[in-house]
Amino acid sequence: MTATFIGVRHHSPACARVVVDTITTLRPAYVLVEGPAEMNSRIGELLLGHEPPIAIYTGYRDAERRHGSWAPLCDYSPEWAALTTGHAVGAELRFIDLPAWHPTLAGVRNRYADAEARYAEVTRRLCRAFAVDNVDALWDHLFEIEPPDEMAERLVAYFDLVRGDAQPGPDDVAREAYMAQWVRAAVAEAGERPVVVVTGGFHRPALVRLAEHGDRTWPDLPEPPPGAVVGSYLVPYSFRRLDAFDGYQSGMPSPGYYQHVWESGPDEAARWLTEAVTVRLRARRLPVSTADLIAARATAEGLARVRGHRQPARVDVLDGLAAALVSEALEAPLPWAARGPLRTGGHPVIAEIVAALSGDRTGRLHASTPLPPLVHTVMERLHAHGLDGSREVSLDLGTDVDRERSRLLHRLRLLAVPGVMRESGPRPAGGPVLSERWTLTDSDDRLPALIEAGSYGVDPQEAAAAALAERIAAAGGDMDLLAGLLFDAALCGLGELTGRVLEDLARAVGAAADLGPLGGMLAIVLAMWRHDDLFGTGRSATLGTVIATATRRVLWLAEGVRGGTAPADPGRIGAMVAVRDALAHAATPLGLDILAALAVADRVTACRTAPPDLRGASFGLSWSLRGTAATEPARAVRGAFTPASAGDWLAGLFALAREEVLDTPGMLELLDALVAAMSGHDFLVALPALRQAFGHFPPRERHIIATRVVGLRAGGGSGRALLRLDTAPELVAAGMALDERVDAALRREGLITS
Repeated sequence: MTATFIGVRHHSPACARVVVDTITTLRPAYVLVEGPAEMNSRIGELLLGHEPPIAIYTGYRDAERRHGSWAPLCDYSPEWAALTTGHAVGAELRFIDLPAWHPTLAGVRNRYADAEARYAEVTRRLCRAFAVDNVDALWDHLFEIEPPDEMAERLVAYFDLVRGDAQPGPDDVAREAYMAQWVRAAVAEAGERPVVVVTGGFHRPALVRLAEHGDRTWPDLPEPPPGAVVGSYLVPYSFRRLDAFDGYQSGMPSPGYYQHVWESGPDEAARWLTEAVTVRLRARRLPVSTADLIAARATAEGLARVRGHRQPARVDVLDGLAAALVSEALEAPLPWAARGPLRTGGHPVIAEIVAALSGDRTGRLHASTPLPPLVHTVMERLHAHGLDGSREVSLDLGTDVDRERSRLLHRLRLLAVPGVMRESGPRPAGGPVLSERWTLTDSDDRLPALIEAGSYGVDPQEAAAAALAERIAAAGGDMDLLAGLLFDAALCGLGELTGRVLEDLARAVGAAADLGPLGGMLAIVLAMWRHDDLFGTGRSATLGTVIATATRRVLWLAEGVRGGTAPADPGRIGAMVAVRDALAHAATPLGLDILAALAVADRVTACRTAPPDLRGASFGLSWSLRGTAATEPARAVRGAFTPASAGDWLAGLFALAREEVLDTPGMLELLDALVAAMSGHDFLVALPALRQAFGHFPPRERHIIATRVVGLRAGGGSGRALLRLDTAPELVAAGMALDERVDAALRREGLITS
């Protein structure tokens, strides 16, 4: 007996009916289904009595990569129909495709994705021939709305046509060779009894050919590489995740609609869709009148007749609703005229129509379904810490009990578990905060997320550490992201990072190309290394490695910056501040080379093509580290004081050597004299940058400077008048500029001589 091959489109009610009818009629010995062969020993789990949609999720992790793959199944999936109907007739059930972790499937996140990209030209020709917009409308026209009497034969013709022009890649060739061996073995084992094979239609022509000749023994299940961690589990799925309009890369869009096609037929599905759209629009107070609904129904029926449909197809109903309910011009094509996620900012009526198409069904697993250890551990710990259910939680991080509760919640947050939202608490660049506030919400999406996170580890700490390592490896040169991840590690209580994770982190920091973000990250990590006893990162070896690498990288980058008269860059200056603090507070314990840093600072200070702020910051770095041994600061200030760049140079200096400027006798007097010697024009040119530079002094120190300046000018006073002008400084500067222009005009006309 030979095999009966059924090529299907994934998530097609029409194909599911062909599968049910064929298996019921033939009552085969074996039903072979395209699916992960590693689940064959656990097929019984699929038959426990779940409420679809569900999915088989496989997580894979080794030293080189992590991969997650889903095989979604709903009531009308041909694969689900094959499993349930085959079980009902007593057939042996087998999945026959390579395991989800296998390298041939490394780029496949959805096993049941359509192969349309491989036969796009054929489907385009067919769409033109049948005057439809896309392959979804084509499929409805050919198969779903009025299934022909010879449905199986039409499916064969369709998939033979689309496969005929397509060239399979090496991954498809490997998968088809593996599936064909299962087919040959099943046919040999079945003897005179039938075998039914259900696969994606793209694979059917190759399998028919390959099943004729070759090895007829059962194929071996490939073994994962040594050290790899692999787990496959059933997860609840939802129509929202299944829908192509929400970004799902496969199969049929609009699962809510096709569920009704499966249950009640196209005509009833059209009525349901109209009612569902009406309910959603009225719930959002969008006007829908009875006359609108009559017009939508009449338009849909008219379009169906014009398009040759005895019953309204999905696109007929959708076009009818859009024509009746949308009176404005649309900026984008209707979403059902093209594949892909719904665009943001679209018409609200269109958005509600698409939401109604999706439906809101969420699957449920049978209570006895095996779950990964992480799920049980998380549920137990949430209950033990009083964090289960929906509630608002306030935590005092100064207590051991609440700190442990916080770590658990942060680990779940890092794993992207839904329903765990932190409202307030410590931030990477914030001050000391000893409290947190969380909002916990029960969610149907929590169980799937935990099952999928189970591939990271068996308990929250192990899983969070693996997820953190993956994000660090993927962060590249994003220093802001890396700083946040290191802070997350502290909040999660993950301890020291070692091995490849630490190497990835050091490599990313050592390759950073932008001074500003690198300096920001260094400042955050240094603060954690110096001061954090609350989360246990004080004197951390991991952070010490980051600090040492970042300090060397900042100095290396600073020496290569060129910019002539470029304005002051706060990020660039902040990077030099972070280096100063690292050298001042961590040089000895971390082995930082102060002499090498001073040599770099001296070279940048003397480089006339370096930006003024960087030259000023480099001199400030040298001055702050050398102290009284600094070389003639007054001479350096005098030499850098040119109107066009004085403020930018001083911004760098004040940021790094503010206290030295205040404490050095005669320095403020020198600065006052240099400013006073400027012409009115030069002062106005320098004023914005000078204001930015003096902004590096805190209010108390600005008051000291003002008092001393008043003392120089008026013989005494507090200086408060200089700090609290009745008029904005910008307006004063504009007035001075106007006065200068008026004086110049009067002199030019000989009206004044002085």
